[in-house]
Amino acid sequence: MTDSEQIKLIISGAVAADDLLEDAPEEGDGGNEKEVRQVTVPAENHGDRLDRALAAVVPEFSRSYLQQLIELGVVRLGGRTVVKTSTKVKAGDELTIELQPTPQSQAFKPEAMALDIVFEDPCLLVINKPAGLVVHPAPGHWGGTLLNGLLAYDPQASCLPRGGIVHRLDKDTSGLMVVARQRQVMDKLIRMIAARNVIREYIALAHGAWQGAPVRQVSAAIGRDPRNRLRMAVVDIEKNSGKPASTVISLLQSAERYCLVKCRLHTGRTHQIRVHMAFLGHPLVSDELYGGSAACGLERQALHACRLAFDHPVTGTKMEFKVPPPADLRAAIAGLGLIYNQNS
Repeated sequence: MTDSEQIKLIISGAVAADDLLEDAPEEGDGGNEKEVRQVTVPAENHGDRLDRALAAVVPEFSRSYLQQLIELGVVRLGGRTVVKTSTKVKAGDELTIELQPTPQSQAFKPEAMALDIVFEDPCLLVINKPAGLVVHPAPGHWGGTLLNGLLAYDPQASCLPRGGIVHRLDKDTSGLMVVARQRQVMDKLIRMIAARNVIREYIALAHGAWQGAPVRQVSAAIGRDPRNRLRMAVVDIEKNSGKPASTVISLLQSAERYCLVKCRLHTGRTHQIRVHMAFLGHPLVSDELYGGSAACGLERQALHACRLAFDHPVTGTKMEFKVPPPADLRAAIAGLGLIYNQNS
């Protein structure tokens, strides 16, 4: 798939920027109650496949679920039943779809929550996400997510695919995220991320005295671990499915048994920093999934998105945001005899 094809997929709402944000899980039956919904194909989806167009206009359902509905014959295009997901649509086409409620669809509801907003204007928000907050609804977390909070904070978010979220952080990773508040801003941010014009830097606390050069670029493809489907892993893409991944890792301080590093993402694969650090022999503190163990009472992986920088997608103004690690990570860094300097 070419970069332009990936960007079209992201903009359509079928996927998002980080790792094409992984395919959404398939939904199961949500009960016997059905809803018939009529929608019109907007101009920006002219010429798209039917499944992509539906994913854009009915964003509370995953594309995989909508594909199943098409194949079941419950989607009509201009009054005609269509069963091929690849059918092309035109702007202004009338679509009728018979929907069945699922946990995912019902998860798209506003929930008031305290959001740590670092910056906001009519175009975008920059949020400092706490550890423990899930970004998107998913199995086991159909409510209480950042998406639910955004829908409550800004009603306009309901008009955007994924509520304007263009990249993500793992549940137990803290730190900075940018969220769009307008469709054109969302599209521009997605292109900027794909073109590597958004700087995302992280602080990570890892096991082991640092090995090798003080600055290392890790270019190693990441895919689903063939031995454990719950994990990601560095893979040989000639033998296993995976995607190129690149991280620049800079040493901040090293001690006898631990090291503190800064990581800059050049791609945004699932668990990228965690996987690349484990690949180097430096699993993150308290990251049991990738070989880390607990230290200094830290109960989540020692990873924090500390810096975010980009040109404003509308005004072109240079934007830069920094937030220090939260108290739990600061305490762990200090407890292991290391020092964090935000200006490093």
